[in-house]
Amino acid sequence: MKRRALLTLLAAGAACVAAGMTPARAWDGEWFRVCRLNPYGDNYLSLRTCPSTRCREIFRMGPGTRLAALGPDDVRGWRKVEIEPGQPGAGLRGWAYGRYLCDR
Repeated sequence: MKRRALLTLLAAGAACVAAGMTPARAWDGEWFRVCRLNPYGDNYLSLRTCPSTRCREIFRMGPGTRLAALGPDDVRGWRKVEIEPGQPGAGLRGWAYGRYLCDR
């Protein structure tokens, strides 16, 4: 980076701090596993195309399926997730209902 551009960037950051603004932090992710399923019921959690039971089901995740959250926030209790490598459905992305997600 050229010296002048670097100085401009540093000055902008200093101005933000002086104004009482905090710098934005990068979100570092969350990891979950599928849990709290009823073993006497369906015993799976649906991965869906959008955050609603009315949305199309992409995949059925069993107990213990490991997931990575794709964003820091939920939408009405739903989390956007990706199934982690090394298990059925690896790499699929969609929405899972947060009630059935536990921290790993």
